[in-house]
Amino acid sequence: MANTHPDSDTVRSALALAARAPSIHNTQPWQWRVGDRTVHLYADDSRHLPLTDPDRRDLLLSCGAVLHHFRVAARSFGWHTVVHRLPNPAEPQHLASIEFTMTTPTADVIGTARAISRRRTDRRRFTSWEIPPGHIERIIEAGTAEGALVHEIAGGATRTKLVQAFQEAARRHHDDPAYQTELALWSGRHIASEGVPARSSVAAVDPLTREFHNPTLTEAVLHDLEDSGGLLLVHTASDDPLSRLRAGEATSAVLLAATGFGLATCPLTEPLELPDIRALVRSDVLSDSGFPQLIVRIGWAATSAAEVPFTPRRPLDEVVRAL
Repeated sequence: MANTHPDSDTVRSALALAARAPSIHNTQPWQWRVGDRTVHLYADDSRHLPLTDPDRRDLLLSCGAVLHHFRVAARSFGWHTVVHRLPNPAEPQHLASIEFTMTTPTADVIGTARAISRRRTDRRRFTSWEIPPGHIERIIEAGTAEGALVHEIAGGATRTKLVQAFQEAARRHHDDPAYQTELALWSGRHIASEGVPARSSVAAVDPLTREFHNPTLTEAVLHDLEDSGGLLLVHTASDDPLSRLRAGEATSAVLLAATGFGLATCPLTEPLELPDIRALVRSDVLSDSGFPQLIVRIGWAATSAAEVPFTPRRPLDEVVRAL
């Protein structure tokens, strides 16, 4: 390993960990280009979902998540990342240029990197067991350190309005044949390196769960489900591409911090994919003080629940190439 740049095996190992990042419908809409001393992240617009994600917000959130995963992985291998976000205004697909300096990984960094391999998107209902306030505070701190805002949606009227937004979005998507066609292309698969596999989705009995095709994941038997699990809203002061990219990084930090505490997690975007419903969420939940980007549901999985299987990823050679 050179003193100024990680060797190719280290970069590849960090990229392999980064590939575990969540993305909208597991589209993995990113491309990496590796140079002698830099690594570059690009959005892959060929994997954009126009019916689900008409304004590319979910795509940028996904790329922000993979960028944060890469930064965490690189730090755990002894390399601090210096990130130049959106370095070329004339090339909007170029999302980040990354340079490196040597560092000594801390125990916290190594723990966060280990959470990458343990994190799953768990679409099942969570138990009503209380999440310690200290956990919530630490998770929020992890997200806000990444350039976005995170706050908890407590019970009561605000949560009720948010649940209603989910229900309305689900109703509209259910009645939209074009959306359903796109969804069928990206869910319900049994053997694939992309999309939401049947074994990772569950029948949508919960209003917060998106209805994917051919779900086979089994729910645990739970009682006392009212307001089960916590909801964290990731939002930003602006709504430009940089803000959305940073919101994706914040989401990754929230997911990994929650995983580190042993919590189950599920990123949620469905009500924010319809402009008028997103505007209502902005008004009802944020009082027009910011732009909602994503909701993360966190909670304790039932002890009787089977482990959620890994969602497959594309081969690294499909998403990485040399400059």
